[in-house]
This record gives sequence, C-alpha cells and structure tokens, in this order.
Amino acid sequence: MRILVTNDDGINSKGIIALAEMASKLGDVYVVAPEGECSAMAHHISVRNVLLAKGHDFPIPVKKAVSISGTPADCVKIALAHILDFKPDYVFSGINNGYNAGCDILYSGTVGAAMEGLAGGVKAMAFSNKANSSYDILDRYLLDVTKQAIERDIPAGHILNINFPGGSLDDYKGTLWDRKIAPFQYFKDIYDIKETEEGTQFLAGGIVTKESIELDDTDMGAVMNGYISIGLIRCNVF
Repeated sequence: MRILVTNDDGINSKGIIALAEMASKLGDVYVVAPEGECSAMAHHISVRNVLLAKGHDFPIPVKKAVSISGTPADCVKIALAHILDFKPDYVFSGINNGYNAGCDILYSGTVGAAMEGLAGGVKAMAFSNKANSSYDILDRYLLDVTKQAIERDIPAGHILNINFPGGSLDDYKGTLWDRKIAPFQYFKDIYDIKETEEGTQFLAGGIVTKESIELDDTDMGAVMNGYISIGLIRCNVF
C-alpha cells in the first residue's frame, strides 16, 4: 500500500509524525505537508502565490518528505500532480490538534486536504484528536481503527472522518461508527472588537458551545462522551 500523508498543523507537528508512523505499518509513506500552521484553511488553494517545495528531514523513516509553502489542499494537489509519479492508495490527513466534527468541518484544513484527495480520485481519511489532549487513546487504537476502515472500504464520493476523544485509556468508552455530523459548531464564534482611526478591528476567537451533550448518533455526541467517532462526509460534487 502507498499512502500520502498530509495535515494542516504543519510538517513538524506532533500529529503528522504520529500519523506517518502508524501509516508506515500499513505500507510505504510519502509526506507532503504545509511548512507551517494552516488551520481553518478549509479547501483553500493558492492561485496567485508562488509555492516553494523543499525536501524535509522527517523524524521517522518515510519514502519521501516534502514541505510546501501553501495550504493543505495545495499540498495534496501538487503531490498528486507533480511530486508522486503514481496514484497513492490513500490520503491520510491529520492528526489534527482539535476535533473536526459538527459544522466545524466546513472550516477544516484537515478535511479540505482529504477532500482534495477525493477530488484526485484517491480514497481519503481525516484524523483528529481533542485539542491539547493526551494521545493515550489514539496511540492504542489508531492502527486498529484504520485497519478496520480499510477493510470496510469507503463509499465513492465520501471521505472518512475519524475523531479521537482525548483523555486517558480509563476514559475510553468504545468506538462508534456511522456517526452523523452534529448540526452545530463546537466553537462559538466571538470577536474582540476595537475601534481605531483606520476602522473597526475584529480579532476572531471562539468558546466551546457546549461543555457536554448527551450521547446520540452524532460525531460530537460520541467524542464528548469518551468514544472514538467515525463517520462519512459526502462531497456532493461526486
């Protein structure tokens, strides 16, 4: 198996290293990722900026590692068109530092990169973990969950979205498949507003909309109650 690994937190992030290490147990790994932080880029691509690709000294053995001075979607687009001379079997995007669940998937660079894989005719999965949380559950179940996902296969026109709840192994309740997208944002938008001579300044921020919700059939219901959430995201273009 040949796997393209990317993310939106940058090629030096903890999450992409963990994802590439797991992927190396499944096949040959090729890392093409942004040179720096690119969160909330969604499916943004660069159409006027010159992009620079550079070989990268990745901390674990992979077939190739390249950083791109662009967005997550740029990385996948350039990798499929120019860096790789073959079509990979999968695009793995992540592991994001923070849930990509509920309506927040609209803004996610992690999901955007996976969608670009789908646009390139490659099966894709997006991986996320609770922000600034333990990797205990992820380390224990990441490989098992990915193997199960490969065995189940991904329907045409979809990507698979996998969220880990964070916390300790004692907090883990199980794995829930076929989770629906929760119809709300995990982070409620807030803006720090300041009047200046040049105009009104807005500095974006966010607070957690709900500290907890009851277990239901949604992705947020799963992770906020200690479960690994696995669900499909459909791209209506395909």
